[in-house]
Amino acid sequence: MFRLEDQVKKLAAVTSVLLIAAAEAMAQEKARSTRRVVVSIPDRKLAVLEDDRVVKIFATAVGAPESPSPSGSFTIVQRLTDPTWYHKGKVVPPGKANPLGTRWLGLSIKGYGIHGTNVPSSIGHNASHGCIRMRNRDVEELFEIVAVGDAVELMEERTPEMDDIFGPASAPVIVGAAVKQTIPAKPGARTGD
Repeated sequence: MFRLEDQVKKLAAVTSVLLIAAAEAMAQEKARSTRRVVVSIPDRKLAVLEDDRVVKIFATAVGAPESPSPSGSFTIVQRLTDPTWYHKGKVVPPGKANPLGTRWLGLSIKGYGIHGTNVPSSIGHNASHGCIRMRNRDVEELFEIVAVGDAVELMEERTPEMDDIFGPASAPVIVGAAVKQTIPAKPGARTGD
């Protein structure tokens, strides 16, 4: 009889400890801010948002016309420091010749990620094989901010939310048939008429 009572008491104690731990974990999960990364493919920029507030915006390179960046909602599934690059039987170890630069943030779409570069002059252009490319110092900063499980949205078109995050899109000023300069478009202004 005493043995059964002791076992029930132990089971009750263990159960209460587990319930308290679960409740604390749920409370911490609710208290944690909501973080997401938004990439504007047309603007070639990446923004980090916490609770829908812009924390930081970085310049990027995106997919070239022959290898465009995918669009959609993904998550960060992998974080690597000094990654090795594998492409069509070629292996490039970490170092200055590595096209991935110093960091890799793998996305939930196979083969795509956010990474550094060994060609910083490509930033601001449509130049990658589809990944989101950043300056090494920028991707190192981003790497410290984001975590596995964070949402990543790759946006192929401008939306009102994109205007809120990145500011209004720039519109080319056309003189004759040549583009002379770029000035910010005024909200609601018509361009290209």
